[in-house]
Amino acid sequence: MKTIIKLTALFTVLAITACSKLDVVGKDSVRAFNDLLQSSPQLVSEDSANGGWSIAAPDNSVRFIWSKNFAESPLYDVMMEINADPFIAAGLYPSRLPDNFIFRDSVFLVGTKLGYENLSYEGQAALLASYEQIVKLKRSAIGYHGQLDHYGINLGGGNMFEWAKNLTTNDKDMVFVLDPEPFIAAGIVPDKIEGWTFAKVTVDDANGKPIQVDKILKPFNLR
Repeated sequence: MKTIIKLTALFTVLAITACSKLDVVGKDSVRAFNDLLQSSPQLVSEDSANGGWSIAAPDNSVRFIWSKNFAESPLYDVMMEINADPFIAAGLYPSRLPDNFIFRDSVFLVGTKLGYENLSYEGQAALLASYEQIVKLKRSAIGYHGQLDHYGINLGGGNMFEWAKNLTTNDKDMVFVLDPEPFIAAGIVPDKIEGWTFAKVTVDDANGKPIQVDKILKPFNLR
């Protein structure tokens, strides 16, 4: 009986230790996301129309938007809002995009619902606190892209918003990432999108092995 109790205690400690190690990405992504927000406050703003906050690209061609409250998000909890003009010029027929793309007023939105929880805060729903709620409640949406040393949030359908783990050593401080397949199916020539790059990106597959996938990218160095 004592041996069983000791083994149970050991497994509990190991489980707690493993969970703690797994959560390093979540915790450090908060620190890195705050570094990103603090580095370029002129790009950050409240987005009342979408019930959250946004950080815009320096050229204003795209924004990442995240919700203050999943229960009140009018559309998605995390999304990109993208200037559609260069995509249309490259052959895009917006009506052919799948249902997770919303086209309106010369922009299109793509994103996902994370949940329907009514989020509560100590005080106001501040910038970083809203992101911390995503890490706390929807940890699986946050990942680490080791090849680029980026943290990122999954927007669904192969679309991502990524930011550098270390702004001082990375030349890609934030990257807007789109899956090219729905765009190609909607008539676009992916390497003809002005201001965006069509390239192969190395990622880890489900077994942790590196593979190359096609992506449409818009990276920025903010320094």
